[in-house]
Amino acid sequence: MAEHKIQLQWEKGDVAFTYDAYSRNHQITFKDGVAKTFSAASVYRGDPAKGDPEDMFVAALSSCHMLSFLAIAARKRITVLAYDDDASGWLENEGGKLWMTRVVLRPKIRFEGAPDAATVDQMHHMAHEQCFIANSVKTDVRVEPR
Repeated sequence: MAEHKIQLQWEKGDVAFTYDAYSRNHQITFKDGVAKTFSAASVYRGDPAKGDPEDMFVAALSSCHMLSFLAIAARKRITVLAYDDDASGWLENEGGKLWMTRVVLRPKIRFEGAPDAATVDQMHHMAHEQCFIANSVKTDVRVEPR
């Protein structure tokens, strides 16, 4: 199968390396070769203006579902004009262990023509079953179309 790579870089900088002081900002370079700055969530002393690993996790699930849905729609010859998702994920403590317990995807899709609701529901079910990111995690991933 395919190998997927990123480059992650972090440097201490001029501040003391203590829990309260060190920077959580780091650069991740994807295929485009452009480094983008991410951080920790603000509750973990990260920069609230930057995306964090939890955001990237929710984004990966949302993106994978959308790409699976679009592939299914194209194969069914159902034209999608726009796809928007207002997804949320919850980091929770269960038994002393923090983990992303659930992610809710809230896709809003605009079609050319109007497929019936049962067809759209079936397509979402298929997309969820085919999304290899969702298949890779124990997180409860729900799809609640808007």
